[in-house]
Amino acid sequence: MQTEAIRIHRHGGPEVLQMDRVDLPDPAPGQALVRNTAIGVNYADIYEREGDHGGPHSAKPMPVTMGHMAAGVVEALGPDTAGPAVGTRVGYIGPNSYAGHTVMPAARLFPLPEALSDEVAGAYLLRGLTAEYLVRRLYPLGPGKTALVHAAAGGMGLLLGQWGALLGARMIGTAGSPEKAELALQFGYSDVIDYNAQDFVQPVLDLTGGVGPDVIYDGVGRATFRRSLDCIRPRGMVISYGTASGNVGEFDLQLLHSKSIVVTRPTLRSWISDPDEAAAAARATFEALTAGRIVTPIGATLPLARAAEAHRMMESRTTTAPIVLIP
Repeated sequence: MQTEAIRIHRHGGPEVLQMDRVDLPDPAPGQALVRNTAIGVNYADIYEREGDHGGPHSAKPMPVTMGHMAAGVVEALGPDTAGPAVGTRVGYIGPNSYAGHTVMPAARLFPLPEALSDEVAGAYLLRGLTAEYLVRRLYPLGPGKTALVHAAAGGMGLLLGQWGALLGARMIGTAGSPEKAELALQFGYSDVIDYNAQDFVQPVLDLTGGVGPDVIYDGVGRATFRRSLDCIRPRGMVISYGTASGNVGEFDLQLLHSKSIVVTRPTLRSWISDPDEAAAAARATFEALTAGRIVTPIGATLPLARAAEAHRMMESRTTTAPIVLIP
């Protein structure tokens, strides 16, 4: 069969994204054909479009079909394939999602609960699974813990603030404008610092009695990482889970010595590589997203053909919530 897909034939800016008609093979044993209904846009898509292979995705031969998460409906299963039945609504994390249809391993599909809409699943599945391992497994938050989240008003920041607060932690955020700071305060944060108006280190120390937070979740990278080391508490953990401002680059390990700081650069792929762990993480994520205690705004919903516009919106930071593409 043929399907529409957003592909790149070279690396570059949003203008290199183009709509193509592509041939899609029938699903082989162990595979499923998914008709995509809501495709999430993630900052990792920008890294791949630009050819930044220091990011989460390795180089692929051109042309490359973009995208790494979506919600949809199973339309066909390969021969002798056990998996979600035809007609089941599913979400997935996997390549080639900027398309009308995608072939995926059936074992990597997550059946969606009825209470979760396609748009929220497409927008928040990757973010939700990321937040799940960040706040529940990599550094478990709970009462008595204090976390600092950079870019608190972004798609991930709004989710981390709410989930961390639900777990009983004190959530402090940074944001790039008074308006974004005000927004973040509505999503689980007790305090939000405008890092463009002042350096965030001293306010964070003041808010924590001079000690610093237990953990820092940094999805910004180059612009925030080095100063984060100055305000983390002794034996605290700095988690560099994203690099929206650029890669952190090399730094002197001796900067960690005086306070025994733990630094980690995780990726979701490693935390859902085991199918049983992935299924458990998905269940926890869906429970959190459908319990009515986490708000899941959508920043914009655009036709798939306007993927370049979605990338421009994300790069310019004009949205504070996830963008969804509709085939």
